[in-house]
Amino acid sequence: MATVLDSVRAFFAQSAFAIDSENAGDVVARERLLDRAMGEGRFRKSSEKLRHGRVPAEGLALVARDRDGHMIGTVRLWNVEAGIDASGAPVPALLLGPLAVDPDHEGKGIGSALMRAALTEARNLGHGAVLLVGDAPYYERFGFFAEKACHLVMPGPFERHRFLALELKEGWLEGTAGVLVASGRRLGRPEFNKAA
Repeated sequence: MATVLDSVRAFFAQSAFAIDSENAGDVVARERLLDRAMGEGRFRKSSEKLRHGRVPAEGLALVARDRDGHMIGTVRLWNVEAGIDASGAPVPALLLGPLAVDPDHEGKGIGSALMRAALTEARNLGHGAVLLVGDAPYYERFGFFAEKACHLVMPGPFERHRFLALELKEGWLEGTAGVLVASGRRLGRPEFNKAA
């Protein structure tokens, strides 16, 4: 993770922000940023059903900070099972979201920088695929397409054309079908997390 973050920091050294790992002290700032950027409707999304009561995938919660250290962007990835493969085995994947940038800092490349850092780190950690629900014209530039997710469904209402996937390993989602299921570690006391 340090190598990825160092390279992103070097690339944006002249910019007004830096990409960093989320830390425990970021919780309040992250929630305020998400409320401001996405509103209360974010809690009704099908993606939230997969995130609720879980912690993000290890090493895959990133933030953008301005020069004063204030959080101005966030992205998190979550462990899920992306249906089953032809043999009936669950297929591990990641669900991306939410990706949000403080409205006062939009248009500065912060969202793109967060996406590139998150996808690079996910690839470096050995993950096979990333799924998300979002605007295809924005996410296609990162390699996300609806065709890769055509045999998968979200656990609740979703717009099919906005359900996108990126294979980090060629053919990872080939032959998979079914409903996404949360598989990440649960929030709460450590003794309850062992079985998750």
